[in-house]
Amino acid sequence: MTVQTTTVTTAAATTARTHAALPAPTTLPPAPAPAPTAAPAATDPYLDGFERILVDAATTGRRLTRDEIESRRALGARAAAAGQGWRGLVRAHLAAGRDHWPRAADPRDALRVVEQAVDAFADGYEQAQRLTIRKEEAARREFIDDLLHGVGDSGRLAARCERFGLRLSRAHAVAVAEGPEPYDETDAVPRQVADELFGRFENRRILFTTKDGRMVCVAPADQSEILTHFAKHAYATTGSAQVAIGRPRPGALGIGQSYEEALNALDVAQRMGFDEPLLRAADLLVFPVLARDRQALVDLVDSTLGPLENARGGARPLLDTLTAYFDTGCVSAAAARQLSLSVRALTYRLERVHSLTGVDPTDPADRYTLHTAVLGARLLDWPARPLLPAETTS
Repeated sequence: MTVQTTTVTTAAATTARTHAALPAPTTLPPAPAPAPTAAPAATDPYLDGFERILVDAATTGRRLTRDEIESRRALGARAAAAGQGWRGLVRAHLAAGRDHWPRAADPRDALRVVEQAVDAFADGYEQAQRLTIRKEEAARREFIDDLLHGVGDSGRLAARCERFGLRLSRAHAVAVAEGPEPYDETDAVPRQVADELFGRFENRRILFTTKDGRMVCVAPADQSEILTHFAKHAYATTGSAQVAIGRPRPGALGIGQSYEEALNALDVAQRMGFDEPLLRAADLLVFPVLARDRQALVDLVDSTLGPLENARGGARPLLDTLTAYFDTGCVSAAAARQLSLSVRALTYRLERVHSLTGVDPTDPADRYTLHTAVLGARLLDWPARPLLPAETTS
């Protein structure tokens, strides 16, 4: 019995010592103060009045008034003009609706108010965006017209070039593609060509547009692969486009000059019957030289080839014979194959030309004059377009 008592006493003492060693209970620290209100978000100015409208309209179950809807539209237009992103604005409206939800209101009424407010806000936002796009497009078209025609103040034109991605410290060349039908920038063909062009050269300074139904590409002169790629895909997309590339020119006015050269190359190709898909103005310089003095060219055609109109069947068959003869390097067999004639028939036609004009196509001394007259006739579209009396020699 004595041992048991001692054991119990010892355990009790040990327990007492253990409780004594524990620290006294302490009071919990007070709850942290609420975090300070965050600084207003960039979208807050465009929510002005939204909380009041939400509480008032949702609580009474009414629809938004005309003035409230107009206020939302005005704020939407302001947000678009300031360049605010649509996603952030919608998120801000939803967050404001959640934070200021009128608990006493029917949830359906509250949601209807949020829907009306956001819809009116979106209407103003979209209208302002459309107006901005129209203004930008008008400014871009005006810039393109001034750039390609070389009009306007050169300093102002240079400043606008930087805005639209062109750096005038470099020379540029212009390529013009003419397809089987006129195109506008909204058409599928130009969009497809532009997507391919900018997808391949996304970091290059390129200008792509349409002008007078043709596709136009402006690129730095030292990056000729851009215009070649443009020509390749313009032809592939349309199936029959002909592309002309003007010579590289420096400055803003030089872009207009390169554009005019490309247009002239297309015109020459049409008059001369060139069907190559890619033309370079530098390779066709002789034709503008011939056409520069129109009166002299008319005189040459009239005096040299005019007598061919006295032939049976008119001048066209003999003119076509001369064209094929010169295009094949004055090789009779090749020219005959091109015209589906026998060599004997071709020779007879050449002799007929000699007898009518007094100029022998087979004589090297006469060949240059006759060839130049044939080129002039193609440029003047003669004899399909008769020479005007005022243009012929008196």
